[in-house]
Amino acid sequence: MRALYPFKFKTIYKDKIWGGNKIKSYLHKDFSPLPNCGETWEVSGVKSDVSVVANGSMAGQSLASLLENYKDELVGEAVYRKFGNEFPLLIKFIDANDDLSIQVHPNDQLARERHNSFGKTEMWYVIQADEGASLITGFNQPLDEKIYLEKLNSGNLTDILNRESAQAGDIFFLPAGRVHTIGKGLLIAEIQQTSDITYRIYDFDRVDDKGNKRELHTEEALAAIDYTFYDTYKTIYSKKKDEPVEAVKSDYFITNVLDFTYSTGRDYSAIDSFVIHVCVEGAYKLYFGQEQLDVKMGDCVLIPANLDTIHMETSNGFKVLETYVPAFKN
Repeated sequence: MRALYPFKFKTIYKDKIWGGNKIKSYLHKDFSPLPNCGETWEVSGVKSDVSVVANGSMAGQSLASLLENYKDELVGEAVYRKFGNEFPLLIKFIDANDDLSIQVHPNDQLARERHNSFGKTEMWYVIQADEGASLITGFNQPLDEKIYLEKLNSGNLTDILNRESAQAGDIFFLPAGRVHTIGKGLLIAEIQQTSDITYRIYDFDRVDDKGNKRELHTEEALAAIDYTFYDTYKTIYSKKKDEPVEAVKSDYFITNVLDFTYSTGRDYSAIDSFVIHVCVEGAYKLYFGQEQLDVKMGDCVLIPANLDTIHMETSNGFKVLETYVPAFKN
């Protein structure tokens, strides 16, 4: 078989009622002929939308076929033992030209019972934010299901939700069960478990172009919601330059921020996992062996598990979300 190399995939564009134009104007991705674009799926193993390789000698092959053919060489021994031919992460860009619905996602157990699927724990990195932009994550007070239902049924749900201002560089980690929504004016990189299960709680009484309201999942959401109240919901991480900074560490993925002003190398020999680079600023040349790949803002690159070292050559700097599944070689 041919040797694996860092993969880019063809972008999958999603027309959404709340989508805008930043995917094109800011990330320079052409979503025509869609009227707008709310989401792009950049690395996806979701069966309805499997990513297809865009670069190199394996262009045209699907992520599913790569995984089936190369197994642990692509994703790592520990990852393959745990997930088999299911790719465990989904990478998106989201452009909220309007508020998304208030929603919640099930955890692994509930998603398996109801949908034979993974749950959906996710994280958001704010790439760009309009002045005054905000989002909702969690509750602003201790409460239980009774109080939640009283507020929901009286049309006052937002009274108990925690709204946070959001600026470029902010990170929010959202475990399954946390009520949330992305607010108007935000361009976000999202890293999540492979799942497309969303329970929509409230949609601001919006209608589509045919005058229809979107379906709500009030009953389904009740068993999924985590009512735990926290003092803070924003992820606090050190915004240092020129050294890797661990921003999110969970059972599902670890994400480091690489904010470098100069060229650097990365050694992945101790990690028994694939690595995904999500470039959110700048550009670099990714060198692997005698080959190279140009990477710029808006690009996502899947680095196979059997590639231990890379070099990132840059002239003007870059910022990358470096993500992998927490599995380490002994």
